[in-house]
Amino acid sequence: MVSLSSQGDRERNSGAVVASLRRRLVLTRIGGSAPARGERVTCACVLRVGETGLDGPAQSYGSLRVVKVLASQQVDPSAGLLIAAGGGGAAKTGIKNGVHFLQLEQINGRLSASLLHSHDTETRATMNLALAGNILAAGQDAHCQLLRFQTLQQKGKNKAEKAGSKEQRPRQRKGAAPAEKKSGAETYQEGVELSVENLQAVQTDFSPDPLQKVVCFNHDSTLLATGGTDGYVRVWKVPSLEKVLEFKAHEGEIEDLAVGPEGKLVTVGWDLKASVWQKDQLVTQLHWQENGPTFSHTPYRYQACRFGQVPDQPAGLRLFTVQIPHKRLRQPPPCYLTAWDGSTFLPLRTRSCGHEVISCLSVSESGTFLGLGTVTGSVAIYIAFSLQRLYYVKEAHGIVVTDVAFLPEKGRGPELLGSHETALFSVAVDSRCQLHLLPSRRSVPVWLLLLLCVGLIVMTILLLQSAFPGFL
Repeated sequence: MVSLSSQGDRERNSGAVVASLRRRLVLTRIGGSAPARGERVTCACVLRVGETGLDGPAQSYGSLRVVKVLASQQVDPSAGLLIAAGGGGAAKTGIKNGVHFLQLEQINGRLSASLLHSHDTETRATMNLALAGNILAAGQDAHCQLLRFQTLQQKGKNKAEKAGSKEQRPRQRKGAAPAEKKSGAETYQEGVELSVENLQAVQTDFSPDPLQKVVCFNHDSTLLATGGTDGYVRVWKVPSLEKVLEFKAHEGEIEDLAVGPEGKLVTVGWDLKASVWQKDQLVTQLHWQENGPTFSHTPYRYQACRFGQVPDQPAGLRLFTVQIPHKRLRQPPPCYLTAWDGSTFLPLRTRSCGHEVISCLSVSESGTFLGLGTVTGSVAIYIAFSLQRLYYVKEAHGIVVTDVAFLPEKGRGPELLGSHETALFSVAVDSRCQLHLLPSRRSVPVWLLLLLCVGLIVMTILLLQSAFPGFL
């Protein structure tokens, strides 16, 4: 068990906390850079999954590529799972390929994580991941592998059965008090295990050097869409993985795709285009520079796209995209973040997000925050409405950030957040998963503002009366 906590430091420092012997999580605290005006900075925490013997050093589970956070009641009423995956692939580098499940809990006011289960993916590293309930769609090389996971109450097993198991499970913690029962949810009990079952698998990319680069479920999790290096979008039934649609979306690689609630599909590719599709019919193409900056000598391409809700508008929808320079330059131009209307697909707002090349994008469950990772390892959190930066840690990983994910705001999310407004997890090929906590913004009640205004008016009148007798 390792506490993932924020001390609020703004100094650039680092430390390490070593946890248990048999299974351990390595925690490092890092501080943010000097804050810009209006920007809130808190420290981030690093979580690395590893194992060690009683005397040997820790061995990393490999390069982490994707991260998903589950804190809803779709799987278990008390579930708060962090799912991270990656590995070294088929090369014999000694880096393990696997999907790792960690239980998130609040203990003594600190967000803590304990390793529940590591699922061995053998020779295939998981490079992209989508989550729908208790079903995972894992992109492994040119294939998509469906996994089903569920929590189980641990029953008596003899040592031979445990030693012969292919899956890796940590020893259960001792002496931990069960969490209180809240809002009808069952408490997390000691002795809970997690099992993973391989379902269907299918090849989703057929280029000369095939690779699935992105996977995404639709709104009701009955279909999933995949894209890869051959430029084709393919849509599959869940869980049979029967192909129901296939069309050429881009000349070259598909970099990212997002599925909207009405079935519209947005794809971005290396051909510098971003397209909106209804099934296999092109609806429109996005033009982010219509109301933004223009660069005649610097071609830009779309790096990522995500749909998000409009806060306090259940029917509202926004699309967010990131634009980066298509070519690396000695003096790199800025990258840009754009918000789009989710129905008309017209640009609403575009802002620069710095000169570091953006590598990944995430939207919080309520659509309030955006999370960004960069190729130089930095992590940032923005307000989705204004595209204003709230949080930034320069070179948090020191190497390309491959994925970011927010802690969900439903289910156990508020309990796990504690006094913080949001939490963002980031992973990189340095085998670390970092936790970034954003402190709650302080707000003044409306009644207090009115009281202050009334007091100010009364004081002004009294001062005028004293300065000019007979004023009233």
